[in-house]
Amino acid sequence: MFEQLKFDSEPRGSWIRSSWISKSSASMRQVTKISLVLLLALGVTLTHVGEAFADKRVKAAIIVDANTNNVLYSQSADVLRSPASLTKIMTLYVLFAYMRAGRFSPDTQLKVSKHAASQSPTKLYLKPGSTIAVKDAIKALVTKSANDAAAVIAENVGGSEENFARIMTQTARNLGMKNTTYRNASGLPNNEQLTTARDQAILAMHIMQDYPEYYSVFETKYFDYKGRKYRNHNRLLFTYKGTTGIKTGYTRASGFNLTAAVQRGDKHLVGVVLGGSTSSLRNAAMTSLLDKHWSRASSKKSGATNFIASLLGTPNPPRPSRKPVVSVASAAVPVASHTPPAQPAVAQPAVAQAPVVQPAVAQPAQQRPIVQASLAPSLAPNRLSAPSPASTNRMGDYHVQVGSYTSPADAQNRLGMVRQRAPQLLDGHLPFTATFEKDNKEWYRARFAGFSKTDARSTCEALKRMRLDCIALAAE
Repeated sequence: MFEQLKFDSEPRGSWIRSSWISKSSASMRQVTKISLVLLLALGVTLTHVGEAFADKRVKAAIIVDANTNNVLYSQSADVLRSPASLTKIMTLYVLFAYMRAGRFSPDTQLKVSKHAASQSPTKLYLKPGSTIAVKDAIKALVTKSANDAAAVIAENVGGSEENFARIMTQTARNLGMKNTTYRNASGLPNNEQLTTARDQAILAMHIMQDYPEYYSVFETKYFDYKGRKYRNHNRLLFTYKGTTGIKTGYTRASGFNLTAAVQRGDKHLVGVVLGGSTSSLRNAAMTSLLDKHWSRASSKKSGATNFIASLLGTPNPPRPSRKPVVSVASAAVPVASHTPPAQPAVAQPAVAQAPVVQPAVAQPAQQRPIVQASLAPSLAPNRLSAPSPASTNRMGDYHVQVGSYTSPADAQNRLGMVRQRAPQLLDGHLPFTATFEKDNKEWYRARFAGFSKTDARSTCEALKRMRLDCIALAAE
C-alpha cells in the first residue's frame, strides 16, 4: 500500500460545487476523501521507512507515480524550503489560465517596466519601455529562467508583481498546495517565499494535466532570442531518457532545486528534489531516485477517482496602479469556453482593459460556479458543463504538427514560415518543438498547441489546401 499525493478535493476561495453534480457523485467524493485520509495515515509509516534511506545529496525529495498518485518515496517532503526558480512553474500556470480564457495570445506584446528590467540575473536584459511576445517570455522562463521576463508576465497579468504574487498564492491554495506562499514571480530571494517538495509535486501534476496544450513547452531545449541562443538549465532533458520537463531553481538560500517529469512507455514519474549542494549532485540525486522506483511504478492509469480536479479560479487582472491592491477576493474568474475566444489585441497587453479590483479584505469572496471534474483520462479539466465521457472534442487537447527535423533551427524556421503563411488560422496557438529519438538521432517536431480535435483537423485541412504538410494529433 502506498501513500497518495493528496489534491485538495474541496478547493476554497473562488471554488464552489456546480449545480449539476449529483448526490451520488458527492457521496463518491466523500468516500474518496475518507480513503485519502486513511492512505495518508498509513503513509506516515512509509514516509519513515523512506527517510531511513534518505538521499543525503538533497535536503528534501519526493517521487510520485503520475498514473496513480502514489507517493513512492518521501524525504522531508513537508519541510518548508525556498522554491527559488521553481516559482516560475506557478507563474506559467497562472499565465496559461489567462491564455486559455482568451485574455492573452502567444503573440500578445507585453510591456517591460523599469521594475521588470531591474531584476537581478539570470535575465534577458530587457530594456524599459520595450516589449516581448508572450511566447518568447514563456520560453525565456522555461530555458533561461529569466527573472526580468517573469516580472514582465506578472505586471502585465496582475497589474503589479505584488498583486500577481497574491494571485499565485491563492491559486496554490485552490490546487491543494497548503504550505506554499509566493511573494514574487521569479523566485528571487524572499524570506517569506516558501514551499515544500510535496506542494511542488502537486503543482507539477496539475500543470501537466490541467494544461496539456501548453505543458509541452517545458521540453524546449534551446531558445533563440534576438540573435542569442539559450540552453535549457534542466540537464535531464539532454541526459535522462524520457524526461519531458520541467524546471530547475537555485539561490544561496534554497540550494539547487529540481522538479522533473519522466515518461517511459506507459510509466510516468514526477520527482522533486530540494536543497542540493551543487547542480550535479542535485541531478544525480534525482536520477538515482527515479531509477530506484521505476520498478514500483504502475503502467496503468487508475480508473478510480484518486482526486478531484481543481480547476483554476484566478481573478481578473487589475488595471496597473501605483497603489497596492489590498485583496483580489472580489474579482471575477476567467473561464474557458468550447468556442474559440475573441483574441486580445496584439499591440497592447490584455491587462489594459481589465477592471480595477476593489479592496475586499473584510468582504466574503464572490464566487462563480466551476465544475469539479474527475481527472480520468477521458476528461479535460476545462469542462464547464456536464461532460460526456465519450466526447473527444475538447478544447486544447490537440496539436497540429507541421514538420519533423533533425535540427532545432529547421523546426523553428518551419514554425515561423507556416505561421507567416497562415496567421489567421494559427493566431492564439502556441508554437513549440517537441523532441524524440529515432535511430540514435534526436529529432524535433514542429507543432502548434491549443486545438480541439475538430479544430485541429479543420486547421490541418486548410493548411494542406495551402500545400503545407501537417498532421492533427492528440497531445501526448
